[in-house]
Amino acid sequence: FFVVAVQNTLAVMKGSDVDVSLLSNIVYSVTEESSPGTTVGNLAKDLHLDVQETLSSRKARVDFEGTRKRYCDMKLNTGDLVTSEIIDRESLCGKKPSCVLKVDLVLENPLELHHVSLHIQDVNDNSPKFRENLIEIEISESAEKGNRFSIEQAHDADIGQNAVQRYNLQKNDNFILAVNNNKLELVLENKLDREKQKELNLLLTALDGGSPQRSGTVVIHVTVLDANDNAPVFSQAVYKASLPENSPPDTVVIKVSATDADEGVNGDVTYQFGHVPDEDVNVFSIDPKTGEIRVTGVIDFEERSSFEISVQAKDGLGLTSYAKVIIDVTDINDNAPLIYLKSLTNPIPENVSPGTEVGIINVQDEDSENNRQVRCSIQQNVPFKLVPSIKNYYSLVTTGQLDRELVSDYNITITATDKGSPPLSSSKTVQLSVADINDNPPVFEEQSYSAYVTENNKPGSTLCSVSARDPDWRQNGTVIYSLLPGEVNGAPVSSYLSVNGDTGVIHAVRSFDYEQFRSFKVHVMARDNGSPPLSSNVTVSVFISDVNDNSPQILYPGPEGNSFMTELVPKAAHGGSLVSKVIAVDADSGQNAWLSYHIVKSSDTGLFSIGVHSGEIRTQRDISESDSMKQNLIVSVKDNGQPSLSATCSMYLLISDNLAEVPELKDISYDEKNSKLTSYLIIALVSVSTFFLTFIIIILGVRFCRRRKPRLLFDGAVAIPSAYLPPNYADVDGTGTLRSTYNYDAYLTTGSRTSDFKFVTSYNDNTLPTRMRVFTFIKLSLNFINRV
Repeated sequence: FFVVAVQNTLAVMKGSDVDVSLLSNIVYSVTEESSPGTTVGNLAKDLHLDVQETLSSRKARVDFEGTRKRYCDMKLNTGDLVTSEIIDRESLCGKKPSCVLKVDLVLENPLELHHVSLHIQDVNDNSPKFRENLIEIEISESAEKGNRFSIEQAHDADIGQNAVQRYNLQKNDNFILAVNNNKLELVLENKLDREKQKELNLLLTALDGGSPQRSGTVVIHVTVLDANDNAPVFSQAVYKASLPENSPPDTVVIKVSATDADEGVNGDVTYQFGHVPDEDVNVFSIDPKTGEIRVTGVIDFEERSSFEISVQAKDGLGLTSYAKVIIDVTDINDNAPLIYLKSLTNPIPENVSPGTEVGIINVQDEDSENNRQVRCSIQQNVPFKLVPSIKNYYSLVTTGQLDRELVSDYNITITATDKGSPPLSSSKTVQLSVADINDNPPVFEEQSYSAYVTENNKPGSTLCSVSARDPDWRQNGTVIYSLLPGEVNGAPVSSYLSVNGDTGVIHAVRSFDYEQFRSFKVHVMARDNGSPPLSSNVTVSVFISDVNDNSPQILYPGPEGNSFMTELVPKAAHGGSLVSKVIAVDADSGQNAWLSYHIVKSSDTGLFSIGVHSGEIRTQRDISESDSMKQNLIVSVKDNGQPSLSATCSMYLLISDNLAEVPELKDISYDEKNSKLTSYLIIALVSVSTFFLTFIIIILGVRFCRRRKPRLLFDGAVAIPSAYLPPNYADVDGTGTLRSTYNYDAYLTTGSRTSDFKFVTSYNDNTLPTRMRVFTFIKLSLNFINRV
């Protein structure tokens, strides 16, 4: 073998963008008929390639040009080029003096192409062979000494030294053999005498120059005739014709013509083929009379581009002559381009950069010249293109960013069209999948979530469900839910809620109390299982709804077990006068905190009434002298919940206009223990009364003439000390239990620890009569004494 550098030739290739330093032309020789597995040469060594790394990683392979057969292969572990089948030079190249098989060595990443020319050396594997085993020659006895008679030469499929080199004629008395200018002739050395010998059998042997030498024989049967001294003569020694491939049968190729100067039977010329190779026997036929050569078989330019036929002209008495017919087959565009997928990276990651090579395409067309010039194109609207590479190779590269979530698979249709007329084309569809990467975080179906739960719920109850979608694939699209760390009312959020990591269902960990808090927010994270993982958050607002789990609490009057409180009602009170008010609250909200007031028991059922929603106790009629001084009311306060809850209180009313009647209060204490403080209180009251007696007389005298029937007004705002409010009480959305604003002041006696006593007054003093002002002054004094 030898290596021929072709860099200078490739460097001048117009428009070439190929790195010509990567190309070379290697020539090897191999004898035909070599057994399969014969080593032709070591490509790795000759190209200085690393056998262990380069050949396998770069997908080294050999491709054959212009043939469907695969004569050689390459061993990747050694780099040897070995024969894969027996090569017959005669069937591959015929009589061509040089038989070269073109082989391409292809390397990928990057793409390299090395040309290998494989010269097939001839061996002497064919013997010389005559077309017939018996040659019939008729020679007139009048033939002169020195006349020559043409003999068809023997055919040997081998070439060069292995072809026919010489002929031997069996020794005889009449003929010798002459070989001149590739003509084989019998030369008449002594005239024939028909009377002595009518027939002669001559043995002609053809010998080649091979080693070992091979030979072929033929018997020449000479019939001696009377005089026929002119052989047919062709109009041309060589006939040439051009024939398009795929010509239909019976197409006339050419007509040969020969004439004979003799007359009669001696001048009648007939035509027939001389030696014809076995593979061409059924391709053409010749008309014996006219000399027309017609098509009888299939003409395929890709299989055979030319034919050489020997034509014999013979007269009636057996004289012959020969001419050569050369038929050139012209190519027509009858072969569509063939597309071969040599390499493909499948699947490809969706984050590959534009311009990445993902495949290698090889295009071949068996036609010639313009008919084999091929242009390749790719369908539109796909992010791929074909880039011409080396010779008839194309690289399939990306043109844009891929997104598996938009398109996960591509069917890329590659079309190859030749430049023939009309042009032929073929298509090949390449299926390419896009591999997923974790480039999409989970996305919640809603921007925020709201969960509603009633208080006193059971731990473990379901509140709501969050859901996030991840368009990625498999583990990149698997979503896991978790609560983000945080606090609710100073406690970890995990002590209130939990979330199912697989389903996104949120459960309550504990029971909620509406009166402690009404709503709170938590953050749920959705994380995929990719590497690295991606996540997103969503806010979940939890709203706690109220249930009726709190009974009304009565702020005024105070609980019966703690104190005894009495309201003082003037005897002059008219019907509809406000005498007192029951004040209650409910820690619940909404309709659960809507309170209604009812008198369930009364000393005089027709004297007092209570506002259902206000809790105000008013007189239903004017107070008369017959009414008992001591009135006792039991009031029930109910909320509007389902079921309704209630509370009751007792209200003690004293109908009196002057302080002289105050000692009688001890009778309404319901047998409570008397206290020494009562005596002290009476003494204090008498002392204060005396002290201010003069002042009172003056006031009464001034107002006496203007005296009118007093009308008690108890309008004003009620101010409830914060100590009366329950710890969890809160007015909800303006629908709380205190609907009117009244201010009440309590004035207690010195014995109030055991027998409380209350006077009610409003802040609108200008509307009160003088008597009420006196009572107010006295009450202030008593309050002062009590504090002391």
